[in-house]
Amino acid sequence: MDQTHIHLLITHLPIFGSLLGTLVLGFGIWKKSSTTMIAAHYMLIISALGAAIAYITGESAEETVENITGVSENVIEQHSDFAMYALIALIAVGIASLLSIYLEYIKNSFAKSVTKITLVLAIISFVLVARTGYLGGQIRHTEIASNTTQNASEQGGEQEDDD
Repeated sequence: MDQTHIHLLITHLPIFGSLLGTLVLGFGIWKKSSTTMIAAHYMLIISALGAAIAYITGESAEETVENITGVSENVIEQHSDFAMYALIALIAVGIASLLSIYLEYIKNSFAKSVTKITLVLAIISFVLVARTGYLGGQIRHTEIASNTTQNASEQGGEQEDDD
């Protein structure tokens, strides 16, 4: 298994992990359950680690696909750019989660405030990582790519057949 395979496997962890972690954190805040919030923080930390691994292996994956026919360099660059923003956001969430766990452990009064800030950061990071995943999917899944040459030629062909 090479870095391209690892990239393709691990990229789902930050997407689904941040979504699940965000939902569980919101539920924990709503129910005022310290145990649930701590579990959510751990999920978000794991998601941040997954994002780091995905980012590190991304360059190798790019080298693997950039010479394949039908792969757009523009889509790869968009995916790479968004990946940096998503990585920064998830690292911020991971750090905020670590801080929240620590503050909860020492019974500091700021723990609830930091947890709420973490929730906001987690929502933002999920949006960024979901967009990154969508752009990454367009690299090899032309059926979801917008305005591709293939779709344009298919539409033109259908119109000519109808005349």
